[in-house]
Amino acid sequence: MNISTMIKSVTLASGLLMSSFSFAADIDVNAGVNDLALHGYDAVSYFTKNKPTKGSHSYTATHKSAIYQFASEQNRDKFKANPAKYAPQFGGFCAMGAALNKKLDVDPMAYRVVEGKLYLNLNKAVQKKWLTDLSGNLETANRVWFGIQGVSIAQLNAE
Repeated sequence: MNISTMIKSVTLASGLLMSSFSFAADIDVNAGVNDLALHGYDAVSYFTKNKPTKGSHSYTATHKSAIYQFASEQNRDKFKANPAKYAPQFGGFCAMGAALNKKLDVDPMAYRVVEGKLYLNLNKAVQKKWLTDLSGNLETANRVWFGIQGVSIAQLNAE
C-alpha cells in the first residue's frame, strides 16, 4: 500500500477522532481539548531524554494559543526561553500529512528529531514510510506547509 492510499484510509478514521478534537485559536496549531498541545506530552523531553514523557498540569506554558505541559519546572523554563527550538514542526500536525496537503493528528510516540527539530507522524506505520525518503519528504512538507498553514483542517481534509 502506498503512503497516499494509507493516508486516505486513515484520514476517515482520523476524521472521527478530529471531530472530537478541538483546535487552538490559531488554526496552524494542533491542540486538543482545552487547547492542549502534544496530547499533554513534554516537548522538551524529546530533546533532553530522547523520548516522549508525559507532562503535568502543574508545569505549563502557552505558545501560539496552545498549552504545553511539562514534566518539570526546568523543562517548562527551557521551553519558555526558546519555544521555537522545542515546539513541534508543522504546528504539531503529522509531517507526512503536511507533505500530502493534510492536517492530521499525531501519535506522540511516532516522532523523530532531525537537525534539532521535532517532527511527529500520524502513527508508526506512516512514520516508517516518512523515513524512507526523509529529506525528500521534509522538503515537500516544508514547501506545502506554507500554503496550508492558515487553512482550516476541515477544508483541507475534506479534499
